Amino acid sequence: MAKTTAAGGPANLVIVESPTKTKSIQKYLGKNYEVVASKGHVRDLPKSTLGVNVDKDFEPKYLNIKKQADIIKMLKAEAKGKKKIYLATDPDREGEAISWHLAHILKLDLDDVDRVTFSEITKTGVKEGMAHPRKIDMDLVNAQQARRILDRIVGYKISPFLWKKIQPGLSAGRVQSVAVRIIVDRENEIRAFQPEEYWTIDAKLLAAGSKKAFPAKFYGRDGKKMELRCKEDADKVLAAVKDAPFSVASVKTGVRKKSPAPPFTTSTLQQEASRKLGFRSQRTMAAAQELYEGVELPKLGAVGLITYMRTDSLRISDEARDAAAAYIKEKYGQPYLPEAPRVYKTKSSAQDAHEAIRPTMPELTPDQAKDSLTADQYKLYKLIWGRFIASQMANAEYDTVSADIAAAGYTFKASGFSVRFDGFTVLYEEGRDDAEEKEGVLPPLAAGDSLKTQSVESAQHFTQPPPRFTEASLIKFLEENGIGRPSTYAPTISTILKRKYVELESKQLKPTQLGEITTQLMEEHFASVVDEKFTAQMEADLDKVEEGRKPWNEVLQEFYGGFADTLAKAEENMKDVHMKIPDEETDIVCEKCGRNMVIKTGRYGKFLACPGFPECRNTKRIAVEMPGECPLCGGKILEKKSKKGKKFYGCEHNPECSFLSWDPPIGEKCPVCGKTLLQKSGRGARVYCSNPECDYQRAAAPKKDEEE
Repeated sequence: MAKTTAAGGPANLVIVESPTKTKSIQKYLGKNYEVVASKGHVRDLPKSTLGVNVDKDFEPKYLNIKKQADIIKMLKAEAKGKKKIYLATDPDREGEAISWHLAHILKLDLDDVDRVTFSEITKTGVKEGMAHPRKIDMDLVNAQQARRILDRIVGYKISPFLWKKIQPGLSAGRVQSVAVRIIVDRENEIRAFQPEEYWTIDAKLLAAGSKKAFPAKFYGRDGKKMELRCKEDADKVLAAVKDAPFSVASVKTGVRKKSPAPPFTTSTLQQEASRKLGFRSQRTMAAAQELYEGVELPKLGAVGLITYMRTDSLRISDEARDAAAAYIKEKYGQPYLPEAPRVYKTKSSAQDAHEAIRPTMPELTPDQAKDSLTADQYKLYKLIWGRFIASQMANAEYDTVSADIAAAGYTFKASGFSVRFDGFTVLYEEGRDDAEEKEGVLPPLAAGDSLKTQSVESAQHFTQPPPRFTEASLIKFLEENGIGRPSTYAPTISTILKRKYVELESKQLKPTQLGEITTQLMEEHFASVVDEKFTAQMEADLDKVEEGRKPWNEVLQEFYGGFADTLAKAEENMKDVHMKIPDEETDIVCEKCGRNMVIKTGRYGKFLACPGFPECRNTKRIAVEMPGECPLCGGKILEKKSKKGKKFYGCEHNPECSFLSWDPPIGEKCPVCGKTLLQKSGRGARVYCSNPECDYQRAAAPKKDEEE
C-alpha cells in the first residue's frame, strides 16, 4: 500500500485540467491518491504587453494568471508533503504546456518521471496511463510555445495597426485572418460568376409488362456525349425523338461495393455533426469534451464514454476492434463482419499520439446511455458510436444496371440499383455536403426491347456559382490545405463570427463589409499572413518542432525577420490613410428626411440608421417578417430580440397589440379556427394554435437528426 502523509492523507497527488474528470479518476485510483484540477492554464503571457523578447531568442515572459490565484494557492497547499505528484493534464500540446507551467509553479524537477496521460477516462485508460509515467515532453511544450508566441506576435503587432486604419477593437490572427480571406475569396467568386445556359431532356419510358415508368436522361449522339447549350439545340432533339420508337441498345449489369467511412477524427466529427445534427463546431466540441471527461451512469458511476476528442489519427486499439466485432456478431450476425478486421490508414501529416474518436465501451449502445445524457450528449454519442461500429462492419453490396436507349440516332441513359446486402448501412451512412442524385430500380431490360414513351420533356438550366462555405465545408477546406490544427477549427470560427468579420446566413458563412475591408488591407500589406500555403508551411514547421526535428526559436526567427519588415513598410505606406467601411444602403426611406436608410451594427446587432447623422438621428429596428398573421389583429408577425439576444415574436402593431410569443409561427393555419399555428421545440415539442381561445394542438414532426 502507498505511503500516506503524517496527517494520514493521500501520499500521491494527481493534477488534471478539468474538475469534471476528478470524480471519475479518483474512483479508479483509490484512497492513496488525491485528484485535483488546475482548471486550465495557470501561467500565460501578459495581457498588456507583447511579453516576448524578440531580441533575446524570443524569450517569453510568463506571469501567473490573476484569476487563477486561488487555484494556484490550492495547488501549492495540496502539493506539500505529497510523496509523488503526477501531472495528468490533457494528452496534447496544450496539455503538455500546462503540465510544464505547473511544474514551474510547484518547483518540480523537469527530469522527474511524473507526466501521465489518459486517452480515455475509464478504469483501463486511467490504470494504463498511471502505469506509464514519463518526463514532460519538451518538444511538445516547445511546439505549443512557438504557436503561442507566433499568434501573440501577429495579434499584438497587426491588431493595433487595424485599430488605427479601420476601427478600434479589431483583431488579426495567424489562422483566423486566413479563414476570413478564404470566405471573402469565395464571395468574390460568387459575385464574378457568369451563369451559362444549358438544357436537359428527360424521358419517361415503359418496358413491356411494366406499369411503372422509369426515367432516362439524354446523353448524346452515336455514343458521344452532346451538350445542349440553348433551346434550339433541345428543340432539335425533341423534334427528332417525338414520334420515334425508343428501344434498348445495350444493358450492363454489375455489382457495386460500398465501404463504410472510417471512425471520426476531430475534423470529420465537426463536419458530420454540422451536416447531420446542425451543430456549430463549438457546440460539438463542448458535448464531446463532456463525453470524454465523464458521465454518471447507473451501476458504473462516473465514466468517460469516448476517447480523447482532439485527434487526427484513424488508429484504433485491438481491444476496441474486438469489442465492436463481438457486438456486431451478436446483434447482426456473422455476415455483417468483414472477412478481415478493418484497419484505416492515417494521413502521413497526422499526429498519431491518440486513437480515433470512438466509444470507450462499444457494447454500451446510445439507447442504453440515453437516460444519463443531455440531449446534445446523446445525439453526439449516437453519432460517434454509430460511425465507429459501422466502420468495423462489412461492405454494402448493390446490383447495378445501366442501359443505353436509342431513339432517332440519339442516345438516352438509364441507371438503377437494388440492394443485394445492406452491410454497414443497416446502422450508419456518412452525410454529404452536396445533394446526391437518387437512383431507383429499373424494370427487367434486354438489348432490342421496345419501350413505350410516356413523356419526353426538355428543361432549361443555368450553371450555379460555387456555394458559400458552411462550417462543415470550411473545416474540410482548412484541413485539406493544412491550415490550423483540429483543435483550432472551432475557436477560429467562433472568433471570426464574434468579431463580425463573418456572419451566418441560412447556416452559410458570409463575409461582412468589415471582413472584406479588413481582408483587403491584409492582402495589400500582410500578404504572407493571409496566404494559405505560407500558413500551412508554418503548421508543418510546428509539427517538426513537436517531432524534435527543428528548434522552436528557429521557426520564430524565420517568420519574424520578414514580418517586421512588412509591418514597417505597411506603417509607412499607410501613414495618412484611414479605410472607411461602406454602409449597406437599403430601399427603406427615412420618414424624417427622405434619405435611404443604411444598415449599421451596434451592441445588440444590426439596425437601420439615417445616413444624414448627425443632422438626422433617426434609427429603426430591422424587421424580420415571419409567416402567418397576428391572431389578435391580423397584422404581420415580426421576429424580435430581447436585450439578452433571445428571439421572440410579436405583432407589428405592438405595443397597441399585445400579441407576443417565444415560439415561432409556422405559416400554417389552424384547421379548427383558421388562426396561425405556432411551434414549440425542445421537450414537449408540439404545434399549437396561437389563438388563446382555441385548444388545437398536435405532435411536432421530428427534426432530421431525430429521425436518423
